[in-house]
Amino acid sequence: MNLLEVEALTAGYSTPVVGPLSLSLKRGEVVGVTGPNGVGKSTFLAALTGGARIFSGKIGKCPGLRISLQQQRPPAVEGIPFCATDLLALTGADPEGLPPWFFSRLSARLDKLSGGQLHFFMLWACLRAPADVVLLDEPTNNLDPESVAFLKTVLLRTKAEGSSLLVVSHERDFMGAVCDREVSL
Repeated sequence: MNLLEVEALTAGYSTPVVGPLSLSLKRGEVVGVTGPNGVGKSTFLAALTGGARIFSGKIGKCPGLRISLQQQRPPAVEGIPFCATDLLALTGADPEGLPPWFFSRLSARLDKLSGGQLHFFMLWACLRAPADVVLLDEPTNNLDPESVAFLKTVLLRTKAEGSSLLVVSHERDFMGAVCDREVSL
């Protein structure tokens, strides 16, 4: 049974950016979405969550499907008095399993974290939130090699727990290590 079924989707904003694109996503599957800059990979993910206009085609979702989206550019957090623990609580993500080097940063305000630390906590909030499908847009951006290696392990664990993932990335080695198959735009 497919959690998502995308048929001949053309999407964008004021004009079409991506499509037509067709793909399906099964439970526990990791599908990579690849292609050069500007072909609409991020727009495709936005269309799946209602953030982009659908010009034609359709998106079929299982009833009650829960989707979690990690955006390529994190939202602005400057001046917002939230710490990493607040972010995880807000999304329902469990801090259990975080790498040891991030536990000391749980009580730090988000606007005081480095770009890589903030990116990792945003990723963790999406990956460990209660979701059936996780959409990741360039998840390795701003991460050091140790964090990327840990992320690979977390993605494989998330898949083993039954969640499905759509992953957008230009990192060929990363995609080869975590994806069951790839769709090129």
